[in-house]
Amino acid sequence: MQANDTIQLALIGAGGMGSGDANDALLVPGVKLVAAADLYDGRLERAKERWGRDLFTTRDYREVLARKDVDAVIIGTSDNWHSRISIDAMNAGKDVYCEKPMVQYIEQGHDVIAAWKKTGRMFQVGSQYASSIAYLKARELMAQGAIGKLNMVEAWLDRNSAIGAWQYSVPPDASPATVDWDRYLGGLPKRPFDPLQFFRWRNYKEFGTGLAGDLYVHLLTGLHVATGAKGPNRVYSTGGIRFWKDGRDVPDVMLGLMDYTDFTFSLRVNFASGAQGEQFGLRFVGSEGQMMTSMREITLSRHPRETEPGMSIGTFSKAMQERYVSEYRQKYPVQIATADSMRPDKDERFVPPPSHDPHKEHMRNFITSVRTRKNHFEDAEFGLRTAGPALLTNASYYEQKPIRWDPDSMKRL
Repeated sequence: MQANDTIQLALIGAGGMGSGDANDALLVPGVKLVAAADLYDGRLERAKERWGRDLFTTRDYREVLARKDVDAVIIGTSDNWHSRISIDAMNAGKDVYCEKPMVQYIEQGHDVIAAWKKTGRMFQVGSQYASSIAYLKARELMAQGAIGKLNMVEAWLDRNSAIGAWQYSVPPDASPATVDWDRYLGGLPKRPFDPLQFFRWRNYKEFGTGLAGDLYVHLLTGLHVATGAKGPNRVYSTGGIRFWKDGRDVPDVMLGLMDYTDFTFSLRVNFASGAQGEQFGLRFVGSEGQMMTSMREITLSRHPRETEPGMSIGTFSKAMQERYVSEYRQKYPVQIATADSMRPDKDERFVPPPSHDPHKEHMRNFITSVRTRKNHFEDAEFGLRTAGPALLTNASYYEQKPIRWDPDSMKRL
């Protein structure tokens, strides 16, 4: 494909994220949307309203993959369809942008990786933290030793609204006539049509991946971009349904702990946080400072350690105090105060240009990959390295125990 060739995209799953991704893709010059698939007729009608009456629409994503005029697809379906459609698309010769999490279950990740390697298609996960220059800057600062030796990272992504807690609007015409319910269920046990399980699928573990797959993946992406880590070796999680008692079977408050080789990682999501708007970020704690990051800024606070350990000798005898001080001062001589002896102690703030939008940048990176045939670093392997530990927090929550993880083989132990 030449750099100036038109890239013809198809959208599979025309919900909120999928439609937003499609709009971002169309902002890139030389991109055209030619087809859309969704299981709700209203979204197909909305797709034609948005992108033109000549847009091909269907309930069956396989009809999209069969089209020779489709170069790449955006997958914005419920999580339980991510791996199957990704693999089918790559086998059909299409490049893939798949919304996070890459898979619903860890074992599916290895199937996606195998298909990606076998077909040679471009594959990118839609976790936009990977294209935020704030996290790329954090990686640069970490490599420079800006906060000394990293020992702990804290992350949070809290919300306090109905829509933020997945109470998505259900259209008045939702019915078996307007929704392809049987196709949506796929291989799951048959059941009567339930509009909540279709339009609010994130609330149900059969269709989604809960807080872990929706939001922990973002936090893990930011962590792995900044640190270059492959993943933890142990995962533990706890939480519960504390506020949104609406029939959901996944937590609305969840805490996770992960042991990496050199640091400990804690994660938190609260869907009734009591705060205004969405609160999120990562705090990197090191021996000589801290770094707070969001998708849009970094605050670096550097407070180097003292040059000597100090003394706590008040309970020693007087003679022993004198001996201790004598030996201490041989090891730590009194420093003469000079300008050079002053330790740096300051805060710095790094802010991306106002034009920087991680969502748009992430899609632009995918289009660049399609054109250049060079994968973005958030490929299928990166996708499983973030999805795997996130999904393990679900397993830990339901099994009520810590779980071991091999970050090299990306398998549960």
